[in-house]
Amino acid sequence: MKFINKLLRDEQGATAIEYGLIAALIAVAAIGAMSALGDQLGSTFSEVSTTMQTGEPQ
Repeated sequence: MKFINKLLRDEQGATAIEYGLIAALIAVAAIGAMSALGDQLGSTFSEVSTTMQTGEPQ
């Protein structure tokens, strides 16, 4: 019975889970931001390439 009470009062596992959830949310946000930035960079480099080939800005 003491062992079960000790486990119920121990909050280290809950803290680790909370940190894991925070890290997962940060990772999802970072992936979303990098994906959007990647699309924008692809568009920008494509425009620069076209401009360099034609010699005229669009």
